[in-house]
Amino acid sequence: MTITQASAGRPQGGDLPDGYEISTDPARLDVDLIHRWLSQDAYWALGRSREKQDLAVAGSINFGLYERADGAQVGYARVITDRATFAWLCDVYVAPAARGRGLGTALAAAVRDHLAPFGVPRILLATEDAHAVYARVGFAPLLKPERWMAHLTP
Repeated sequence: MTITQASAGRPQGGDLPDGYEISTDPARLDVDLIHRWLSQDAYWALGRSREKQDLAVAGSINFGLYERADGAQVGYARVITDRATFAWLCDVYVAPAARGRGLGTALAAAVRDHLAPFGVPRILLATEDAHAVYARVGFAPLLKPERWMAHLTP
């Protein structure tokens, strides 16, 4: 699947700027670049091993963000889902030189729109500082956070 324009009838935000496209084709992913971005520049994945990153890619639906003119990858996101009841959006990353153009919001919208035909009732994510990016495409704080728990392995 390749996306060159946002879907109509969706909540505000998520329009993909001209000159970019989003694809779920795994053959287009620059896995070396993705690993470098995440393991060296993303606060949530600093130091992630290449082996761990490769496993994460293999177990996910991956979204690459590309410049249409030359095909260069400028962003990435992945979603873990059963395609029925639950999805986890994670590893959303836009290269520093491409930030400030709404590309992160477009990636989140692409994930949301990709999952819509399956009727997945909840897509969750965690963010330290990009709440506004995700709010533009319908994400909101948990209504009842007291119901949620986590098992964290050191």
